[in-house]
Amino acid sequence: MMTLLEFKQLIEKGLKCPESLPKALQSLWYDKKSDWNTAHEIVQNASDADSAWVHAYLHRKEGDLSNAHYWYRRSGQPESKLELDEEWEQIVSCLLSKVNQEHGCR
Repeated sequence: MMTLLEFKQLIEKGLKCPESLPKALQSLWYDKKSDWNTAHEIVQNASDADSAWVHAYLHRKEGDLSNAHYWYRRSGQPESKLELDEEWEQIVSCLLSKVNQEHGCR
């Protein structure tokens, strides 16, 4: 099990992104490391809803709102009105919950 705090601490320690993480979480890892291109590359061709949600967030962060709208629709998630850092934490928390099998998102 991993918490949001533990996830953030691993990133801050400069460790390599764990390949055991789902692709959507790997993408958010690289985004937090200020590597938008790698983050985008990871989710760009993924077809699952979680990756689409991260993809939407990344395009929102980029400022490409029409593309973000498309990916929010694909993800089944509402378009976020949160600050970007808050949305990042929301997505990470939700995806970690899935990984930890505590409960589902929505």
